[in-house]
Amino acid sequence: MGGARAAGPMGGAVPSRAANRERRSAAGGARTEPCCAVFSPQGSPEAAEEAEQGPERRAGGAVRRGKRAAPAAADPQPAKLSRAELYKPPTSEELTQLKETEDLFHSSLLRLQIEELLKEVTLKETKKKKIDAFLHEINSLLGAIPETPETELTDQAWLSEDVKVPFLQVPFNVKGRFHFVPPAELKVVGSYLLGTCIRPEINVDIAVTMPREIFQDKDNLNQRYHRKRALYLSHIAQHLSKEKLFGSVKFAYMNSNHLKPILLLRPQGKDEKMVTVRLHACPDPGLFKPSRFYPSKNNVRTAWFMEQSSPKEGATEPPTPHYNNSILCDTVMLSHLHLLSNAATDFPGMKDGLALLKVWLNQRQLSKGLGCFSGFLVSMLVAYLLMKRKIVKMMSGYQVLRSTLQFLATTDLSVTGISLAKDADPSLPVLDDFHQAFEVVFVDPSGLVNLCADMTASKYHQVQFEAKRCMEILDDRMVDGFQVLLMTPKPMLRTFDHVFHLKHVSKLQGTCKKMQLLNELMDRGGNYVAAALPFVVSLLARGLSQRAQLVAHSLPQISEWPIDAEPPKHKDIGPLTFGLLFVPEFAASTLEKGPQADHLEALEFRTFWGEKSELRRFQDGSICEAVVWEASTVCQKRLIPEQIIRHLLKLHADIPESSICYTGALLESVIRTGKEAWGTGEEAMVSVVCSYDDLSRKLWNLKELPLTVTAVQGVHPALRYTDVFPPIPVKPIYSFHNRRKHLLLPSEEKPCPAYITPLKIICHMEGSGQWPQDKGAIKRIKAAFHLQLAELLRQQHQLVCRPAVTHTDVYKDGYVFRLQVAYHREPLILKEVVTPEGMLKYQDTEESRQLELETLHLPYLTSSLHGLQQQHPVFGSTSRLAKRWISAQLLSDSISDECVDLLVAFLFLHPAPFTPPSSPQVGFLRFLNLLATFDWKNNPLIVNLNTGLTDSDCAEIKNKFVAARSRLPVMFLATPKDQWSSMWTRERPSAQILQRLVLLASESRRALEEQLMDPLSDQDVKMVFRPPLDFYDVLIHLNPNQIPRHLESVDRPVKSASRGVVKNSSAMNILFPVVDYDPVQLYLQELRDAFDDLALFFYDKHGGEVIAVLWKPLSFQPQPFKVSSMKGRKVTTLNNELVCVPNVEAILEDFEILGEGLVKSVEARTEKWTI
Repeated sequence: MGGARAAGPMGGAVPSRAANRERRSAAGGARTEPCCAVFSPQGSPEAAEEAEQGPERRAGGAVRRGKRAAPAAADPQPAKLSRAELYKPPTSEELTQLKETEDLFHSSLLRLQIEELLKEVTLKETKKKKIDAFLHEINSLLGAIPETPETELTDQAWLSEDVKVPFLQVPFNVKGRFHFVPPAELKVVGSYLLGTCIRPEINVDIAVTMPREIFQDKDNLNQRYHRKRALYLSHIAQHLSKEKLFGSVKFAYMNSNHLKPILLLRPQGKDEKMVTVRLHACPDPGLFKPSRFYPSKNNVRTAWFMEQSSPKEGATEPPTPHYNNSILCDTVMLSHLHLLSNAATDFPGMKDGLALLKVWLNQRQLSKGLGCFSGFLVSMLVAYLLMKRKIVKMMSGYQVLRSTLQFLATTDLSVTGISLAKDADPSLPVLDDFHQAFEVVFVDPSGLVNLCADMTASKYHQVQFEAKRCMEILDDRMVDGFQVLLMTPKPMLRTFDHVFHLKHVSKLQGTCKKMQLLNELMDRGGNYVAAALPFVVSLLARGLSQRAQLVAHSLPQISEWPIDAEPPKHKDIGPLTFGLLFVPEFAASTLEKGPQADHLEALEFRTFWGEKSELRRFQDGSICEAVVWEASTVCQKRLIPEQIIRHLLKLHADIPESSICYTGALLESVIRTGKEAWGTGEEAMVSVVCSYDDLSRKLWNLKELPLTVTAVQGVHPALRYTDVFPPIPVKPIYSFHNRRKHLLLPSEEKPCPAYITPLKIICHMEGSGQWPQDKGAIKRIKAAFHLQLAELLRQQHQLVCRPAVTHTDVYKDGYVFRLQVAYHREPLILKEVVTPEGMLKYQDTEESRQLELETLHLPYLTSSLHGLQQQHPVFGSTSRLAKRWISAQLLSDSISDECVDLLVAFLFLHPAPFTPPSSPQVGFLRFLNLLATFDWKNNPLIVNLNTGLTDSDCAEIKNKFVAARSRLPVMFLATPKDQWSSMWTRERPSAQILQRLVLLASESRRALEEQLMDPLSDQDVKMVFRPPLDFYDVLIHLNPNQIPRHLESVDRPVKSASRGVVKNSSAMNILFPVVDYDPVQLYLQELRDAFDDLALFFYDKHGGEVIAVLWKPLSFQPQPFKVSSMKGRKVTTLNNELVCVPNVEAILEDFEILGEGLVKSVEARTEKWTI
């Protein structure tokens, strides 16, 4: 308990929260008290009562300067505490704080992290003073703007040429007159006053009340009010743009709503980024009768909108709820401020909670654009929860965050709306009226305004889905909730499994025609994007109902524009992006089964799917409507949603296929196999595994073996579905090779034969007292077993085998399997060491470690990852993309295959804050993000395979890691079977390579995401698989004929040499093909053996045509002359002393001599290594 009053960093007591609060309130004056603000000369908002007591009082109040509290003194110095004070029992407040930390937060760390974050995002006092002064100057300028003479609304000649009206005046003709009169009053509204605005973007909202005299009787009709509002702001803009005070004066649409332009003012000079003041023009309260704006009322006449001379006979006018709502919003700004400030008084937790919620929404890209879940909306939601007693004023910021997320997760506002209106006035519209007019319903205290009017049901469901996911994460002790919820951005590309773009939103005009959305168009002021979007999304959601758990869309956003430019059109929002989150079990199903043919719903099903729907008879005898999608390979099945989307949008929304840019699987082309450009190798992998299963059964049932086989375990990556290019069944063409007895050898005249990878399998033999205890003898016994296995497989199963001392190769179904016998006590025998005193002791040796890795750890890893593939079908393809990328960056020799597999497994086992990937592309993007953003220096990456680690295990790994950091590998991976040694990264990558990987990953991710999010650009996503070569010192160009895997290169060669094999999986009695022969790898090994001390060599093993060489800087420093260290060096004199320096010319010549026939040319970039 004594820890609670621990001394601060310099020995003083840490001030409690209450003390902090007192200090804050002393410094900032009554910051949360005012409910509304008028400007005083100090720029400090006066108390609300004054604001409400009429102009006489206000004029007097503005002069009283003594209101503001004196600024707090400099921060108190740490005080020397007596012993008694140091050991004082904790106060009741500290006790509640400790109790809260224990109950609410998984750890006290979470509490500290949240407090740090809040410090980061809240506005500093010094900034507030500057902002207050700026507001005060705006206030005096606005009062001085001259009036204008009265003109018709359509006569806008009085505006100067430099200002364009920020409103799309379509149709242009409208009745009414306008003249400018200075504002009746100005009030600061919004988050700035409540102290809940957060950095980096500080916006201060000012309500500019337009005087009554500029309005006429029927200004609620046909956009008259909106146009007057726009003209009013134009005149203000024209005057303010001449002032030196402003760095910029621009227009914007409020939340990208075309009916609601606002004026943005920013200060001059270096403070321009500090604050944006947003001017909202509002009507005088009581100008309009609220009953005119009920959701069922019409305020836009069809004849006016369609520019017809007279209305049709007997036609009823449709309701215009969104239009009505946009006017009502302006009338209730102040009442909303009153509500929020009453909620915030005596409730410090609300301010913190709102800051956290805003950060949460920003990270998920939910808080900007048309129909967004804005900071204002979330503030009103917290006020609602306070009213309903779901939140109480005692709560801390974290509790407010949790309670709000809990409410969002469990309440669907698109089905059951909520209302802040207290006493039910019978004349007001009821919630059902709102539900008929809007998709999402949250009514404000006046009972008239729907705060979620522009939000689509799909967007609310996305918020709800995110909130559910977050509640799961907060309750999961294995996850660092803070990092995941508040610090991890969730852009659409990394969140959704497939993403597609509607390139030309102007096509939605056709959609409005096709879907007959004239009423919606009128209601939205002609904004066809807003009118069509909800219908398009619900169309897609219906078509993908089985396959996708979420169909989301990006929020239409329009950026601000200069006041002398025309206002942006509806199409200027750029492409619209849609995201799909799949249900992995059903996403790739080829059948869409409908109702039985004689049911009423069958007609509806046929209308929905169009000509794709056909009658089919099913095995149970029923005859149903059904849609069958064409797809033969796994990779095509993953793209069935694309077929559905293209079909439905063309059929029901009139959107041509050329306008849809589907980027769900663009990256998969780099792991396509062979010339058939359709499959991505999943089928090939399955057939390898089937063949292996059959072979292991045959091994178990072999007769006449002296000892039985106890286990057969695969260790090759293809057997865990992560081989980049899985082996293809082949048989050799004899004429292409040289023959010697029963062997085929590569021919010198012909190109290098195809690379056939041996699939390694470990055969564990049963223990027996007959096994020798000497390591040499064990090797001989194993060699005998290899011979015996070959003989028995040939006799009993007619398989072609080729035994060797360390293994036996078996040719089966067109694949080559490499069997290696293992004896479980051999690693132990290899650990025996005899000390000089003759004692026998056991310790790890290099040999025993290697053997354990091959016979114990690798088989376990392979079977665990094989299991992971069964749970997550795209695990293998994601891992293959990751390895292909690492190999393309020439780094495949610098990081082990197993290490990459584990990194990818981490994305599936610990996906928070995302869901596990359901497409290889999103998995790959997250892999790049993990490499680029994980803190390798300070954290171990814990991959919890088969959930073998508990909470406490993870904590222990972290603690030990911190204690022993300097002795551990730079990239530390812990798994249940390997908690302390990180065996897969022990040797590699080195610190320099890891640094390079992190850099390449972050650049690749940035470039890829830019490409995939810009459908109008050239979509060559292979760019990130083409490494920059200007970084290297020497390039060794190879002869393509001698590169056996030439066809695997990122940019496939147009024509390639024959490789002496044909596809065949049924050949039985053949000559054994050339196995595991890759001249480039052999050449690389020779280079590394000879020049390891001078240079590093990099190569893309999948068909790369270049070996890149990097000189080691240390080896180029002149060394003193020694006869023993003259390899690759020459003698020169430096300062009259003999020294050795690398003989670069000779070394480059050696590169060519060593690789004769394989090396085409050696390109030295001499400028890099001047000695």
